This record gives sequence, structure tokens and C-alpha cells, in this order.
Amino acid sequence: MSEQNLGRYGIFSIGLRTEDPARAGELAEAAAELEELGFGAIWLGGSTAVRHAVPLVEATKRITVATGIQSIWQYEATDTAAAFADLEAAHPGRFLLGLGVSHAKLAEEYRRPYSAMVAYLDALDAAGVPADRRVLAALGPKMLRLSRDRAAGTHPYLVTPEHTAEAREILGEGPLLAPELKIIPEPDPARARSLARAHLSFYLGLPNYTDNFLRLGFTDADLTDGGSDRLIDAVYAWGDDDRIRSRAEEFHSAGADHVALQIIDERPDDAPPRRAWGRLAEVVGVSRPTARP
Repeated sequence: MSEQNLGRYGIFSIGLRTEDPARAGELAEAAAELEELGFGAIWLGGSTAVRHAVPLVEATKRITVATGIQSIWQYEATDTAAAFADLEAAHPGRFLLGLGVSHAKLAEEYRRPYSAMVAYLDALDAAGVPADRRVLAALGPKMLRLSRDRAAGTHPYLVTPEHTAEAREILGEGPLLAPELKIIPEPDPARARSLARAHLSFYLGLPNYTDNFLRLGFTDADLTDGGSDRLIDAVYAWGDDDRIRSRAEEFHSAGADHVALQIIDERPDDAPPRRAWGRLAEVVGVSRPTARP
């Protein structure tokens, strides 16, 4: 996987993942619309499994669908490999397996996460899942090196352009670097930061993220009261079209191959912001694919 496969921009969405069969048609239509808009990938947020990607792959023709991220504690490697093989046989090259170790507060089994990931990758290797069809959620140097050596690359969440630059240095030029970036299409600073803090509050309770912020030079003071303006402005791209476009380009300038854009607004997580996606496509300049003869 590379920029050539995924394009410069994709969409990260929790709302495109569902367990409700009644919503299947709505989500299939939304996925097809993202493909038509010209986005290169759909990243299914939360702890998603291969099965969540199947209906979106079936509803589209070109766009890559990825898990962003599947928890290794929640889904067994053998089951994942079997599901991957079935989807690959039906739709070759359309799915990218994103894997992560989740968080100690969210997974009771959480022990020795790095070793557990290595064992999971060993099991996928044994079952025939190609290394170049998986990416790892990596924040720290050790997991970034693993994503370089045992996967196609990495899909970091809740990061800054500075983290992207450090990740690129560790990965080198070959592996995929596809960070997620949160977009708040709101020009009023107070309102935008209020939306950001409401969203960020959950993540400030997870040490994997807060430790990474500290590694990046933020202080404990930046992590209190919902996050300092400095932290909010580093992690969230808010503002008018020009500001959002500029912030997204910062990640590419820092070394990203592909940026997964997540719209943050007042709507529930399970309500895909389709109008905002259409506007975002114009802002970042994705182009509608040309029909093949």
C-alpha cells in the first residue's frame, strides 16, 4: 500500500461501522459517495473487524477499506486471517488490515502489548496474511519500527505533524505513513476548541496517548482541563477552508503519504457527516476518478 493505492486523503469514520442490518443501505450509499468524491480510502474507526469492511467493499469499486483499528485482544488472529482470506478472494486488493494493541483501560487482557503484537503478526504470517496488506497503530519508536519491519507501515491516531516527521525518520522512505487528522469546520476559535475538548476528553484518560503527547514536548499542564489551546490547536485542524487545507498539508510536508481525515462536529458518532465530507473533498482538493473506458 502506498499513496498511489490510497491517494493523498481518505476518510476516518466511526459512523460507517454498524451492527444494525437496517443501516446497511445507508452506509453502502455513503461509502459509494466517498468513492465518487475521490477519496482514496475509508478507515473504519473504533475497534473494527474485517466483517465490518465487507459491506463497504461490496458497495464500491475502487476505494480501499481499512480497519482503523482492529484490537488484537478482541479478535483472534486465526479468525482474522480466515476473514481476510475470504474478503481477498472475493475482492482482491480492496482491504487493508489495520491492527492495534488498544489500551489497558479498554482491554482486560492487556499485557505486554509489544510482545502480544509480535505474536499476533507471527500467527498472521503462518496463516498467509501478507505483511504488505496490514498496518499497525503505532505511536512510540518501538511499535513504529515494528510497523516498518512487519507491516506495510503505520496508521497513527491523535498525532501532530511533529510526530509524523519523527515517524517518517524511523520508518524510512518506503513504508506507508497514514496519520489520522481531526477536522472541525468551525472558524470561531472558542466554539471550535469547545468541540475539540468535548471530543478529546475521552482520550486524555488513556496513557498511550498522553505519554505520546509528553514525548512530543507537551507538559502535564497541557493535558489538564480538557487540553490547553496549544494542544488542541496541534491535534485538531479547525477554522476556515484555507486554515484546514494548510493544516492537512502540514502532515504531508512532514512526511505523510496519506492522511485520514475525521470530521468532528456536534452530530452523533453514528451519523455520517456526508455534506461535510463533500465540502472537505473540495477543500483538500481530492478529485473525482475518471471513468475507465
